[in-house]
Amino acid sequence: MQIFENDHIQLIEDQSIVYIELKKEGFTLKDFDRILKKNPRIKLTSFASLRKALNGELGERVEIGSWLPPIEIVVSRDRMLATMYINDDPAKIFSDEEMMNKQIRELAENVGVKFGIHTLTLDDVKSGKPVTVASGLPPQSGQDAKVNYLEIPDRKPQILSDGRADYFDMNFIFEIEQDAWLGEKIPAQPGTPGKNVLGEVILATDGKDVALNYDSASIYEQEEDGKLVIKAKNGGVLENKNGKLSIHKHIQVKNDVGVETGNLTFDGSITISGTVVAGYSIVASGDISIEDVEGVTGAKLIESKFGDVYIRGGIFGNSETVVRAGGNIYVKHTNDSTLHALKDIFIDSYSLGSNLKAQNVYVNEQNGKIIGGYVEATHSIHTAISGNRLERKTALVITLPDRKDSAKVIIDKQDKIIHLEKEIADLDAKVFPVKPFLEKLNEIQRQTYDDTVEKIHQKETELKQLEREVDEIVQQIRNMGDEKISITKEAFPGTYIQIGKKSTTLTKVTCGDFLLENGELNV
Repeated sequence: MQIFENDHIQLIEDQSIVYIELKKEGFTLKDFDRILKKNPRIKLTSFASLRKALNGELGERVEIGSWLPPIEIVVSRDRMLATMYINDDPAKIFSDEEMMNKQIRELAENVGVKFGIHTLTLDDVKSGKPVTVASGLPPQSGQDAKVNYLEIPDRKPQILSDGRADYFDMNFIFEIEQDAWLGEKIPAQPGTPGKNVLGEVILATDGKDVALNYDSASIYEQEEDGKLVIKAKNGGVLENKNGKLSIHKHIQVKNDVGVETGNLTFDGSITISGTVVAGYSIVASGDISIEDVEGVTGAKLIESKFGDVYIRGGIFGNSETVVRAGGNIYVKHTNDSTLHALKDIFIDSYSLGSNLKAQNVYVNEQNGKIIGGYVEATHSIHTAISGNRLERKTALVITLPDRKDSAKVIIDKQDKIIHLEKEIADLDAKVFPVKPFLEKLNEIQRQTYDDTVEKIHQKETELKQLEREVDEIVQQIRNMGDEKISITKEAFPGTYIQIGKKSTTLTKVTCGDFLLENGELNV
């Protein structure tokens, strides 16, 4: 078939291949470009062949391109779109809308398109530009699981209008009842499959699951209305440690810890409505709250291994009382006592002749006082006043960990942690298969089972303590560099200040933030 002819050239199509035949010299590439614009169905595939033909022998037939169909339909690589390319004047190809859509559908089906074919109007195609004739349906990912937990009130003192912290109205122990709602999970939803233009199903991604993080020994889960709900197995104190909910046993002593109760040791949390009588002790794995507004006088030991200690009133220690906490210590005031917290110590009024040790020590910066005694922290010490006008020696010390020594300690403790985890896993492997058959065990078998469970509990407690100690050392190392001792109102002479290996004893009244600048104390 002849496509074009003039005095210089002839263009011929044969089996969809376009040939050029030179009839007369002098025809330029620019002249040929005009022909291409008038004949959009010609697709030039070899520019070199065209140049050679225009400068070659007369009458020689040379292949230069291909003869495109009036319309083409091409499926995208991802098979989600089918696009129609119009290679001729649309008015010549399409005149009737119904026939046009029938023609497009037939062409689309010829290239495998089976799904999502559009119905077009003549206005859609009259520009001659590429037109989308079919679209796939993308898959829809399922919704991720959603988790909600019972909100535990913050364990923080209320800040009064004058800026003081009120430690007398804290949400210290958050007690819940058996079967209380603790949280829920709306499960992840399945995705909706899609389909490409070839009719192939595209699998959808299901929503991401999110685990309910809780201690299965104290909390159970059940399905309710399509949700997973977690509830308390028993009443107790609800805690959230590192995002994991757990319920600890809780006892409440209505009066004092003393002659009637004896010394108390309890695996859980303790609330004492009264006080701890002189010479008596309480030790708990969880939080300890002593509610008597008169505080504690002469008690021997108050220790929370993993939780906080809250003493609503003050401490008159008579050089006997020791308070230790695996978390924080909150107290109104302390006289002649020893307080050691793995985390922070908060004092509302004053510390007199006491030994304090924590990561941070906060004595009310509005009017709090540290008079006498020895205060040691790894990060910061805060007070309004240190020492007194009688120049009583008051030591405020920030200790800086040695990085090499700390690294060795961490490695040693991590080795112990790994060993404990293996021991716990081995013991779990022994008791887990037996759980469904507890009622069928004889007395000796049941005793062996109970002893093994107790071993697991002891080793988990030891593991928890090691992990806390490692976390404390790591936190100290991370915080190195911004240690300070802050005295907002008056630091009296006799106040001894030490940060790391740098120290001084104040000889005049001053105040401010004391820290290391260029390796030296800024005193």
